[in-house]
Amino acid sequence: MDFPTVCPACARENRAEFTDSSVHALTCAHCGARYCVFLRKHRFEVLFDLGTRASMDGYAREAVASFAAALERFFEFYVWAFTLERAANAEQEFSAALAGLEGTWRHVASQSERQLGMFALAYLLREGREPDFLTARGLGTDFRNRVIHRGTLPTRAEAEAYAALVFALIDRLLTELGPGAAHAELAQEQVFAAHLAGLPDGVTAVFEEHPGMFRARRFGGLAPTLKLQAQPGPPGQGAEQARKPGKAVNDARAYQQALFRQALEERGALLRAFKGPPPGGSGQG
Repeated sequence: MDFPTVCPACARENRAEFTDSSVHALTCAHCGARYCVFLRKHRFEVLFDLGTRASMDGYAREAVASFAAALERFFEFYVWAFTLERAANAEQEFSAALAGLEGTWRHVASQSERQLGMFALAYLLREGREPDFLTARGLGTDFRNRVIHRGTLPTRAEAEAYAALVFALIDRLLTELGPGAAHAELAQEQVFAAHLAGLPDGVTAVFEEHPGMFRARRFGGLAPTLKLQAQPGPPGQGAEQARKPGKAVNDARAYQQALFRQALEERGALLRAFKGPPPGGSGQG
């Protein structure tokens, strides 16, 4: 998958493939100028946007795989944000905290269950309560496993419902993180700074921030328009939910779907405001 970027020398468009580092070394196909694009976008954001594009292009199974990967990478983002925020509050030197975190993460980098355990503990320590959403239903685990591991072919509607669930959960956790997310973003800036320092002469540095769904919702200057009430809590909160245990689930799904649709609209509005080509080519994400 790739995204469009504009050459700083001739202002013509080139395509760049997404990288894990968000650093993209390019040579313009039109004028030959060399430039390096630093994309201020985290992997969970890229993966979610790619999943949205795949869903809208009719590739439901590929979309589910991208959404599932986006959720896993967001849990990693949360752990990094929490750990670095905690270090900052303790007045620990940032580079030392980052080095310790990188060394620790290497022990679990290939083990998703251990990463989930790290996230669960980070959430408990930061919020002071159990991450009660880490259930098979809360994460859509059964559906994900059927698609990813058993080869089930989902419908587009099923893929979009899963996308809505993942989006609502990430959106909630980002809201709870608030300014704390900036600590993980600073870690990305450190990577950029190190690469920038080593750029050879004649290579122009270009910093870009593409308005993915999560950033459009928070930083696009768009007023929230969702008319539904806050997402229902766990069953058992209130007499009506106690009498109708399925009502909370249905309300939660309706909320997730409405939130997801609103986020798509907000991102579209932000892209139109930029009056430029949307990242990803097809305009979805």
